Amino acid sequence: MPSRIKQLAESYGITVLQPENLKDSKIAGQLAALNADLGVVVAYGKILPQKLLNVPHMGMLNVHASLLPKYRGAAPIQRATIAGEKETGITIIKLVREMDAGPILLTRTRPLGPDETSDDIEGDLATIGADVLIEAINALQQGKVSLREQDHEQATLAPRLTKRDGAINWNAPATEIHNQVRGLHPWPHAYTYLEKHRYVILRTSVKESTTSSSTLDRARPGTVIEARGEILDVEAGLGTVIRILEIQPEGKRRQSAQAFLAGHHITIGTTCHGEP
Repeated sequence: MPSRIKQLAESYGITVLQPENLKDSKIAGQLAALNADLGVVVAYGKILPQKLLNVPHMGMLNVHASLLPKYRGAAPIQRATIAGEKETGITIIKLVREMDAGPILLTRTRPLGPDETSDDIEGDLATIGADVLIEAINALQQGKVSLREQDHEQATLAPRLTKRDGAINWNAPATEIHNQVRGLHPWPHAYTYLEKHRYVILRTSVKESTTSSSTLDRARPGTVIEARGEILDVEAGLGTVIRILEIQPEGKRRQSAQAFLAGHHITIGTTCHGEP
């Protein structure tokens, strides 16, 4: 539990338990002693044992940052952004002994902008999630909730991110690379190698290709096709072009493309690689 949440809870006299193992038989007893009507789980990456789910007599709710059944798992915001979804949202479900598969109480949708990062979206969904949770609890108290089973055949997964997810495949279209860059911000970030040096790509835009429509005339994906002033363009797959707006050399601060090019001589025709 983040220390600031713990400190806030303790400032209001709320008991804080931090068990190392949820299978410890003492935990169920400690929770039962709180005599809670309802449990709420947010951003917790493990499946709770049934004996814990049974402790509150009204069950346990989960605030999940996707429109279930899509994007079940640990990284729903990031995976939806990487996939280029046009909307996302919050789903309040009743917890069961299967990951993010419980019946739905309420949902709230939110448009997902083409240039928004996961960081932008997460902050907004946190506020939306709190509002929808209160709405769900009030509805439960008033007996106005009708649980709706998920369509499990429509379920998709959002597995936990790893640093390897950041490697840019320059054969992908520019839009896919752009979505990868914004989806992996603020962690683990998209990255590429240029002349054996690793660079984190922080912000991009998609640019219409200026190359010939002939496959023979196109630069190979990953090739720097323009590097001057504030313009740093790289050929991507299917004849598309991605413009790098912010970049961070490994071990150094983030820079605009203009600042980066002022300090680095990048030759047109140099090739970027996902790995060294």
